[in-house]
Amino acid sequence: MRRSGSISAAPTATGQVVPRSGTRPGRGARAVPGPRFDDLLEGDGALRLPDTPQPARRSAVPLAASAVPIVGGIALWLATGTMMMLWFAALGPLIAVASLADGARTARRDRRRAARVAQQARERVARTVAARHAAERERLWTAHPDVLRALRGDAHGADDIWRAVPGRGDELTVGRGLARSAVRVEGGAGDAAAAALRHSAALLDDAPVTVPADTGIAVVGPAPLARAVVRALVLQACLTLPPGRLHLSEPAGQEPDGDWMALLPHAQRSVAAGRTLGVCAPGDVALSVDILIARVEAGAVPPPACRAVLTLTGPDRAQLRADGLGTDVRVEGVSVEQAREIATGLAARAEAAFGSAARDEPVALADLLSDGPKDGAGLNAVIGTEQARPFRLDLVADGPHAVVAGITGSGKSELLTSWVTSLCARYDTDRVSFLLADFKGGTAFDALAALPHVTGVITDLDAGGSRRALQSLRAELRRREAEIVRAGARDIGETTLPRLVVVVDEFAALTAAHPELQELFTDIAARGRALGMHLILGTQRAAGTFRESLLANCPLRISLRVSDPADSRAVIGTDAAAALSGAPGQRGMALIRRAADAVAHPVRVALSSARLVAEVAAAAQGAAPRRPWLPALPERLTLAEASAQARPPAAGVASTEPPASAEASARMSEPASARMSTRASARASSVGIVLGIADEPDRQRQVAVTLTGSDRGLCVLGMAGSGRTALLHTVAAQAQRPVWIGPDPETAWDQLGRLADQRVPPGTVVLVDDADALLARFPLDYAQAALEHLERIVHTAGPESGAVVVSAQRAGGAVGRLLDLLPRRALLAAATRADFVAAGGAADAYAERMPPGRGVLDGRLVQFALPPAVHSHPAVPVPAWSPQAPVTGAVVRHGPADRRLRTLVEEAGARLLSVEQAPPLSDTRAAASGADPVVIVGDGDDWQREWRMLRTIAGEHDLLVDAGCAADYRVLLGERGLPPYCAPGRGRAWLIRSGVAPTRVTLAEPAAGPRET
Repeated sequence: MRRSGSISAAPTATGQVVPRSGTRPGRGARAVPGPRFDDLLEGDGALRLPDTPQPARRSAVPLAASAVPIVGGIALWLATGTMMMLWFAALGPLIAVASLADGARTARRDRRRAARVAQQARERVARTVAARHAAERERLWTAHPDVLRALRGDAHGADDIWRAVPGRGDELTVGRGLARSAVRVEGGAGDAAAAALRHSAALLDDAPVTVPADTGIAVVGPAPLARAVVRALVLQACLTLPPGRLHLSEPAGQEPDGDWMALLPHAQRSVAAGRTLGVCAPGDVALSVDILIARVEAGAVPPPACRAVLTLTGPDRAQLRADGLGTDVRVEGVSVEQAREIATGLAARAEAAFGSAARDEPVALADLLSDGPKDGAGLNAVIGTEQARPFRLDLVADGPHAVVAGITGSGKSELLTSWVTSLCARYDTDRVSFLLADFKGGTAFDALAALPHVTGVITDLDAGGSRRALQSLRAELRRREAEIVRAGARDIGETTLPRLVVVVDEFAALTAAHPELQELFTDIAARGRALGMHLILGTQRAAGTFRESLLANCPLRISLRVSDPADSRAVIGTDAAAALSGAPGQRGMALIRRAADAVAHPVRVALSSARLVAEVAAAAQGAAPRRPWLPALPERLTLAEASAQARPPAAGVASTEPPASAEASARMSEPASARMSTRASARASSVGIVLGIADEPDRQRQVAVTLTGSDRGLCVLGMAGSGRTALLHTVAAQAQRPVWIGPDPETAWDQLGRLADQRVPPGTVVLVDDADALLARFPLDYAQAALEHLERIVHTAGPESGAVVVSAQRAGGAVGRLLDLLPRRALLAAATRADFVAAGGAADAYAERMPPGRGVLDGRLVQFALPPAVHSHPAVPVPAWSPQAPVTGAVVRHGPADRRLRTLVEEAGARLLSVEQAPPLSDTRAAASGADPVVIVGDGDDWQREWRMLRTIAGEHDLLVDAGCAADYRVLLGERGLPPYCAPGRGRAWLIRSGVAPTRVTLAEPAAGPRET
């Protein structure tokens, strides 16, 4: 339709149409009696009617004008006396009457003119309304055509079948009827005709009455008429949406004349994309489809899924009820012969437009691999078909990274498998390699493990191994950067490095188990294009799974069926993927949007097979690709193997000072130090004390871990059987002077006391095994004192002295105080995650199963070395006591200890007296001089009664206190310090001599051990 140059018009307040601003008066701009069609299309604002004019006010009587002639006539009559002058007085009333008559005539003329103007305005507005209604009706029918309109085409004769119109297909036209119009008419207040015009303008007759397509429509009425209406509704949807956007589901039952639906191209399985339309006959179970059209017998209850009910009231009349509202419509019906003819025409149209896409079955990948050369630039591979034609993706040009979304059963794993297989069939191992990660069960990529291009398949079944392999990708990034710089190239395209494709199935599960890997994948996405590292990330839920910075670098988007429109929008930008059908025959339909695509392409994923994978593996050429991560740490590591990888540190624990004196060495060293080999000692001097091998996957290396001279020591935590004791023996085997604090509490007490009173000599390593168990063997006061000794020993350790290595099962209790002094902690296997975290480990680094000797040190996974030999640490023998001094006082309680002491004294030939029987001390000394020794025995209460005797014996003679009288020790002797610890049940006692610290002795048979003299 031709437009009139640059002139546009709009209605005035009187309903006339005048030019808009921008036109020159007098040139090409003039008032016209009616609107032009161009104006109706552009000037879609509200139309304005003139309001009814207010009634004219009645003319007032001209009193002044009437009074002047009367007054003048009377004045002249009085002056002249002539009666004729009185006639002038009559002119006043005549003038008043004439003025009233003239005003009434003028008012009648104005009313007739206003009525004529209002009538002209209404006629102009009515013509404009009619034109706008026609245009609005045309627009509505264009957007929502019925069968007749779709077959005839639009007003210009253009083909309307499968034409892409915004909003088309979202609603179904159920008939013709009244609809609300967008035309607005204002003004005309007080005019009944104007009110009628406003009412008629607000309603549009012969308009398409529509309901949302996903509402579900139930057609109720006689079977012949209802079938005709159902056929019309089905054909309307098939004429509106092409096979790629609508699929006709197989009906649950079969109408007697329903064979025509099988002729439609939408009924073919290969076009199972977009929304699904289902037809339900009376008595059938309602289908789970996107668009449901059901025929219901009169009086029957419509299916609950049908919210719109169309009840037939005549051959072409029906009443529509939807959302609680009802309206009368004229319906459209199609006969069986017409339906077959239309379906046949659509099938021919689909054949011409899409080739065999409307009737073929899912294609095997093997049938598509023959297309195209076996090599080429980028990573170009066929993954499926679009309208029966091979569809290719170039991961380099279309990516470099891809996101694949799809719920369980949508065909996501099949897509990833076919994509990898297609790339392996096209490129050799020196062009591309793969790292496959399956985090949804561990079996999706099993068939691909045989491909030589695949460097490894990691699964969520091995959480630690999968995390380690993925962390190795950081080192791969650095390695590729170094190789590109070394080659003087700008990117991987100018080098011979193969590209590495990392494929992850269920990225959401991966990042949920290892949140720290989000940063790694974001880094790969940002730098991967130049370095030749590409990501294909599959997930069931896309919304909230990927960071924005990661998605921004993944322009290749693929979405199979998803359950939430938000997931579809996050991947391809529209809700189309959420509208894909979940029918079994439609599995494998994907919507693919490449970086240069404005809309997504519907693609049927090609299917791979085990036979094809085997053929591709057999035909592959090239050397085995480099694995991007090192082998896992060994479960058993000898000290020699660990030392082979050690490098000499800046400083070692070996001391340059001369060794300690022979006396100090005899006091501080255990037999293990004497048995330490010369080779181990020399190795410790040159490289430090080797603990094991640390795994650094983010650097693709495994290095030796050492205890250097700058370390104060090491704390080893782990449950029983984790390798704590073995690690301490490994340290002892390399230390110059190892000092073992063994499990025997008496020996340990003596050693801790000696070490706490002096500075640990350089080169000495103090080893405390099972510190928590050792402290638990002491009573509370001894345990507190032993812990204080340990703390003093640790405080004195450091670069200028020795080191301390402590092991324990848990970090709680008294051992927790030592952890603050020993910042380096070796965390071996723990009983629970809570114990591991309490010891200072990261929650995600905990593993339920770790081999002995495996642990975490300095944030790295370490396999600690086994010692050359494990030696026992026997307790130091305690000398047996016998009465040798002339006078000995014994504090012992009545009972077994008292009987044992009496037997020992009698067998030694000494005299035994009780405290009550003992003579004065001077007589006792005289009696004992030159004769057998005298032993005075009593319990704590007896000695308190003889206080002077007790003080004399304690100051001048020997005093023996049974270990069972520990409570009486401090009371009787007034000592604040603790005596040497005596383990219960061993027959121990304390021997106190004047000027000498208490010593530990054994109250045993004379032949049980060396005598205390």
